[in-house]
This record gives sequence, structure tokens and C-alpha cells, in this order.
Amino acid sequence: MAMFDAVVITCEHGGNEVPPEFAVLFAGHEDLLNTHRGYDPGALELARRFAKDGNRPLHFSTTTRLLCDLNRTLGQAGHLSEITRSFDEATIAGLVHNYYVSYRTAVEQEIRDLVRARKRVLHLSVHSFTPELDGEVRNADIGLLYDPKSPTEVAVCDAWHAALNIARSDLVVRGNYPYLGTSDGFTTALRTIYEPAQYAGVELEVNQRYPLAGGDVWQALQDALVATFRSALNS
Repeated sequence: MAMFDAVVITCEHGGNEVPPEFAVLFAGHEDLLNTHRGYDPGALELARRFAKDGNRPLHFSTTTRLLCDLNRTLGQAGHLSEITRSFDEATIAGLVHNYYVSYRTAVEQEIRDLVRARKRVLHLSVHSFTPELDGEVRNADIGLLYDPKSPTEVAVCDAWHAALNIARSDLVVRGNYPYLGTSDGFTTALRTIYEPAQYAGVELEVNQRYPLAGGDVWQALQDALVATFRSALNS
């Protein structure tokens, strides 16, 4: 591994499950739970592939992001949904502690231990994006989100992009699309704690049309992403 000593995989939006204690409060929102607003289709399946390929640690959540978005900073837009914003303060405090804090603390501890052991850490956060949002069709198959000011993040994303261009020239791969890698998120928060030489955070975004289609097309894309990621790490 040329640039990193350890890789940590996370998946913040891996499922659309509603904890039993909130089932009544989510009644009537079943259709919303099954959309991109409820979870990231395919993200957890893909994250597991990345983890298995290199025997890498994996942290994931299968609780719907509509309860509490684990990839947003507390108090920022999108942290709570229109459903949970109506909860009373005590209920919100409880869900934040039990779901948000517990998840992020576990990931942060893993990365902290690796950094203290003088390991150079790459954190790959796996997501998927809806093909169309607010009437706008997203013109990409793969997005690699990173901080342009981080040399290590630029290097690994450039290498991954190049490997994907060779392996799958049919794919449209874009940097910092459909979101900016510096927008509010878990990787952005962790960058404020560590130096670029200690920690690099990259978000992978996959167009949901692939996991929603399933079958050989989806499996082939997963194969290509895992193989080219491995290649990028060793470049």
C-alpha cells in the first residue's frame, strides 16, 4: 500500500429500518422510507465488498437517515428530517445519543487508535445518489468526493479515477460530484481533527440506477470499483 497503512470503510446510510420505539411516529411515511431520502440503495452491499476485499474494518448503520442523518453535523441542515424535527426535545436527545453519537464515536475511536499507532489512514465512506433530484438529471455514474487542498486525497482520487477510466471507459466518473467533498459530512468533520498526512477522507457516490437495476450490471460495477480501488491504493 503506497499511500496508506490502514483503510477504514463506513456506510452511514446503509438501510431504511425504523427502530421499534419510533414505529408509531413514522406511521404513514412508508413510501418516503423506500426512496433515496430514506437510505442509499446499494451502498451497504458495496461497502461490504470493499471491506471483504482487503479484510478492512467496516462500520455501518441500517437505521433510516430520516431518523438522524449520521453524515451531517449536529445542528446543520439535514441532520434531522421533517419527521424527527417535530419530536420533543427529550426524544431528539435520546435518538441523537443512541444512534448518532454511538455510531460516530465508534468510527472516531477506530481512526484515533490507528493514528496513535502512527498509521496513515484512508477513510472510505460509501454512498449512492439518486439519478434525478428536483427535476435535474445527474450526469455521472460515479462521484469521488474529496478536499482539493488535501494532497493525499487528491492523489488517491486521481489514481482511482485513472484506473476506472482504463477498466470501464463507458462510465462517467466525476470528482466532487454530485456534491462537494468539502460540504458538511463525516469526512469533513474528521479532517478538522487530523493532519492530511495522518488522515484522508474520501466519499464514494454511486448512481442508484445501478443497484436498483441489480443483476449482472450492478455486480460488474461493484467488481470494477473494488478492483480499481485496490489498484489506486497500490499505485
